[in-house]
Amino acid sequence: MWPKKSITAGVVTALAATTALTLVGSAQAQPTTPRADQVTAPGVPAQARTAAPKVGVRTDPSVKTLRQLGDRADLKMGVAVGMDQLHSDATYRHLAATQFSSVTPENVMKWEVTEPQQGKFDFTQADQLVRFAKKHHQIVRGHTLVWHNQLPTWVTEGTFTRAQYRQILRAHIRGEMSHFKGDINEWDVVNEAFDEDGKLRDTLWLRELGPGYIAEAFRYAHKIDPKAKLFYNDYNIEGVNAKSNAVYQMFRQFKADGVPVQGVGLQSHFDIQYPYPPDLLANMQRFADLKVRISVTEADVRMDLPVDPTKAQAQAGAYDALLSSCLLVARCKNFTVWGISDKYSWIPGVFEGQGSALLWDENYQTKPAYDALRRTLAIAGSDRG
Repeated sequence: MWPKKSITAGVVTALAATTALTLVGSAQAQPTTPRADQVTAPGVPAQARTAAPKVGVRTDPSVKTLRQLGDRADLKMGVAVGMDQLHSDATYRHLAATQFSSVTPENVMKWEVTEPQQGKFDFTQADQLVRFAKKHHQIVRGHTLVWHNQLPTWVTEGTFTRAQYRQILRAHIRGEMSHFKGDINEWDVVNEAFDEDGKLRDTLWLRELGPGYIAEAFRYAHKIDPKAKLFYNDYNIEGVNAKSNAVYQMFRQFKADGVPVQGVGLQSHFDIQYPYPPDLLANMQRFADLKVRISVTEADVRMDLPVDPTKAQAQAGAYDALLSSCLLVARCKNFTVWGISDKYSWIPGVFEGQGSALLWDENYQTKPAYDALRRTLAIAGSDRG
């Protein structure tokens, strides 16, 4: 058995070739820049408008799952889970349990759900997800502690003093992390704190606490749970650009200052009509060179509807290139897709006329993207005994 950092030359060559081919085949797949209202609530159920081509249902038990293949490749294959679907949809529940080794809550660990009133926490739904994960021997990624969206109505600007905002932030981190201590080993501590130009996003937290709030959140989170891996998570930082450069420089400064941040989350909300970032692998590697863990945290690849075979193949290429890049970087340990079925994807409700972004369509038929991920994971795990 080989750890990912010692992939044999043959496997590296095969994966590099896969990446090169998929970059050519998916030359139209890169994340766009969502508007502010387009990133507030990933995971809100919405009906996709057109089904993807039906390419076969995975019912044969001899066919290895993403989870099984990921385990062989030393990679956690994750999924964002909506609790309504988990309770009401048996097929959704089965796929969540069998296809993935890591789960992320879509919404039930966000501030508006967990602390709807100041000092009064409600972890009912989040606890249900943790129990589900334990039952199926999965890890849980905590998402998210500090964000400018999906805040409860009592957290508003200009209501408290700076000292009170600091105490409010700390109290929330302490309340949530203490509750899940020992059950969650990775947290998205700060989410989406930068704009596209690389400047800090103008949020309530920046205005009320100043730029030091990010480092303070990480220091305090580490104090509450020293064993947890703490992540900064954002979109449009997959390639080398002004935004990812700013995040990279933040990590360099944090490392120099002893700020306890262990991971960077690349959300990876892609769209096949935009060029795929050719420097994604190099970007992952520069973070890895800082001894930072990398996780693909919210992957989906949307397209203009209706679906056709060419779009489906472009989508497969984008997913495959993203996975291949992760597999080629030793510190990339988790690959999470933002949902299971197009039936519940957030995309159609936010991007008009777009959808079909996930690995299963509304009828739970797998797509070429699913098969592409399985093939690449099989290559990566081929040298393990």
